[in-house]
Amino acid sequence: MNGGPSGFTNAPVTRAFIIASALFTIFFGIQGRFNTLGLSYQDIFGKLRFWKLIMSIFSFTSTPELMFGLYLLYYFRVFERQIGSNKYSVFIVFSILSSLLFEVFSVALLKDPTATLVTPGPYGLIFASFVPFFFDIPVSTRFRLFGFHFSDKSFIYLAGLQLLLSSWKRSILPGLCGILAGSVYRLNVLYIRKAKFPEFISSFFSRISLPSMGSPRPTSTRNVVGSVPSYPARQMERNYPMHSAVEPSEDSITTLVSMGFDRNSARQALVQARNDVNVATNILLEAQSH
Repeated sequence: MNGGPSGFTNAPVTRAFIIASALFTIFFGIQGRFNTLGLSYQDIFGKLRFWKLIMSIFSFTSTPELMFGLYLLYYFRVFERQIGSNKYSVFIVFSILSSLLFEVFSVALLKDPTATLVTPGPYGLIFASFVPFFFDIPVSTRFRLFGFHFSDKSFIYLAGLQLLLSSWKRSILPGLCGILAGSVYRLNVLYIRKAKFPEFISSFFSRISLPSMGSPRPTSTRNVVGSVPSYPARQMERNYPMHSAVEPSEDSITTLVSMGFDRNSARQALVQARNDVNVATNILLEAQSH
């Protein structure tokens, strides 16, 4: 299991969000204003500060939080490749707004006017992403260490746990609100999973390019979920003769998509490989090299 090809190929929205989060964190760090961020009862129900609400969505308060947070955001770009930049933009907005709403309710219930109850940072988006990560990303490797059972997904969970406990109660609250927001999204409340923004919004992020990020622009707008173009069948048939059609399982398709391959290409390769993920991977990699 991995996040697919390195870089931000087919993940322009993730790239833009990570850049914004890093820049806001660096800015407030240079200014020494981390202590002005975070949400308290007074910020919401006393003297309302909208700027704190907005800044608290992006900016982390410490270098360790920034490192773990950006690592998880970078890994979760796999979801943008799976569902496309447009729907992933909807997921980001829904996760942030829903988790923020849950945080406001929580702060209202706790009613502590002096304490900063919620640490800043995109905790809502990060921990909302753990919901599809748990349900939709299959385990590809299992191993034992010191008598304990682990999988390749364990490292992502450990990074999430470190981030969740980074500021103790102040980070646990937004983390739990993020998981709740992700659960609401998965339940498809109000058919949110079918919602889309106007195309110009998601295409805007595709135009944002940094030479150092190693993010080549996709060659086709149809191919937003993976990093491998949909190769013609004749290209694959040269080395892998077609067999009688075997409908590939959804788990196998999901495994290949999570590696960064296009869904249609993954399905085509699995049909030729008779649902053998390893053989299908070789087919796709060989087709990519041509």
